[in-house]
Amino acid sequence: MTVSNYNNYPENVGVLAMEMYFPKRCVNQTEMETFDGVSAGKYTIGLGQEKMAFIDDREDIQSVCLTAVQNLMEKHNISYTDIGRLEVGTETIIDKSKSVKTCLMTLFSEHGNTEIEGIDTTNACYGGFAAFSNAINWIESSSWDGRFAIVVAGDLALYASGAARPTSGAGVVAMLVGKDAPIVVERGLRATHMEHAYDFYKPDMHSEYPVVDGKFSNTCYIRAFDSCYNRYMARLAKAEEKEKPSMDDIDYVVCHSPYAKLVNKSFARASYNDFIRDKDNEKYAALKPFEEMSYADSLENKDLERALMGLTKSGYAQKVGPAAYAPKQIGNMYTAAVWAGLVSLISEVDSETLQNKRIMLYSYGSGLAASMISFRVRSSTEEIKSKLNLRQRLEERTHSKPEEFAAAMKIRENTHNACDMIPTGDLENIATGTYYIEKIDDKWRRFYKRKD
Repeated sequence: MTVSNYNNYPENVGVLAMEMYFPKRCVNQTEMETFDGVSAGKYTIGLGQEKMAFIDDREDIQSVCLTAVQNLMEKHNISYTDIGRLEVGTETIIDKSKSVKTCLMTLFSEHGNTEIEGIDTTNACYGGFAAFSNAINWIESSSWDGRFAIVVAGDLALYASGAARPTSGAGVVAMLVGKDAPIVVERGLRATHMEHAYDFYKPDMHSEYPVVDGKFSNTCYIRAFDSCYNRYMARLAKAEEKEKPSMDDIDYVVCHSPYAKLVNKSFARASYNDFIRDKDNEKYAALKPFEEMSYADSLENKDLERALMGLTKSGYAQKVGPAAYAPKQIGNMYTAAVWAGLVSLISEVDSETLQNKRIMLYSYGSGLAASMISFRVRSSTEEIKSKLNLRQRLEERTHSKPEEFAAAMKIRENTHNACDMIPTGDLENIATGTYYIEKIDDKWRRFYKRKD
């Protein structure tokens, strides 16, 4: 890859390359149901999840991001001096001052490149989108120096033992962003919704686990989706001079996925919003009984939810299904979750089919912050798909027992915030080419090695 002349205003800015890291070990959700003593289907049908990735104390947010970025650079033969911005979105905090991005600079400084803008962005699962937005805005601004940007979105999604633990997971997506991209951000089609809410937060600095109000968080997610979707559609109507735009104008949908069932419900809500704008359209006849329902009631009405799910079942399979594959196999990844959906879509749908298609992307982070944008696929995605090699890599993982998952969580609990230590996790659980923690010294400085 070569750096473009920065005197020209960049066109077709978007994603040029993608890499994804996920742990070597995973556990089947069917086995977790048995282990936790819950009814069969509670996690697999109720949450829509299939497998869950996990780590022990050998990996942290810096090691997994090091792995993702290094693999991106190597697989796509990117010159380290061609990177001018590096943005990290994460809520997995191991230091209250020093950013993860500074650790990633070790990959670039050894190649003589220390002029790279960007630091970490944090707000729950939204940080990855904010980092991506910063990178896009940089490239389209007077600050751009002609080089590429890398966006890293990643987290360790960890929960205390209990109802929320089955929504754990871990993963990182690293993206090369620049001009003349195959996956292009559509200018002007963007919507945001932000407000103050205590739906999910991490106030206890002595624990990796969050405080979660699950039901309220789901409502916040849906409400923010509705707001972003309606604002997006208003801008689409203006841009394309359409009186009543709808989900019919969208080819694929990628949503932040804390668990698959919530994505299913949010996609169904799109049809409710379309119905409210076009109540006399025959295709929404099944929703007529809910025409006079208040908005507040619509958020929690189970009859409406069932009607929407039935109405959108085939649309979900076609427009959302391909993007749901990786998140179902890995679990929640916080900032990486929505980008894992994009990785999954590019991996599951062939390049020819994707050409000129519009991809809507919805990012949500508790607290709360949400945005919706769309992409157009303008050239081949075959190289990205081939180098991701997603299905094969997921199938090659080690399938562990729930007892091993529980033991790994216990190890992390016992070593959280510890210093002057060598992690006890078995290096056999680390895949080749993966960075891991070699030691943490008595000043909490972390040292990493890459497994040969």
